[in-house]
Amino acid sequence: QVQLIESGGGLVHPGGSLNLSCVASGTLIYIWDMGWFRQAPGKQRELVARIVRKTDDANYSDSVRGRFTMTRDVAKNTVCLQMNNLEIGETAIYYCNATFVSTKHWGQGTQVTVSS
Repeated sequence: QVQLIESGGGLVHPGGSLNLSCVASGTLIYIWDMGWFRQAPGKQRELVARIVRKTDDANYSDSVRGRFTMTRDVAKNTVCLQMNNLEIGETAIYYCNATFVSTKHWGQGTQVTVSS
């Protein structure tokens, strides 16, 4: 059974940083497209960053490019999202995702609150 467990969320001031982690069990992350999504209150879930399977190439949404960095550690079966210069509008639940063709798995999410 595939499980994704996120951690690292919390409360941060505008301009601050957080590092989210997602540990996978029951599978190897290398075979999946691994992604970070977020969902703000009243809004649809959106893709933030993704690493395509069997590569180290990370893709980012326009709104976070240059501020967020997604990494993958195959040995630890973990993906991370380093978020810098966070903005108030980025308050959301952040979700880890594993996708292979039409099969998707989600973590339970971790809350990120950006507030002064």
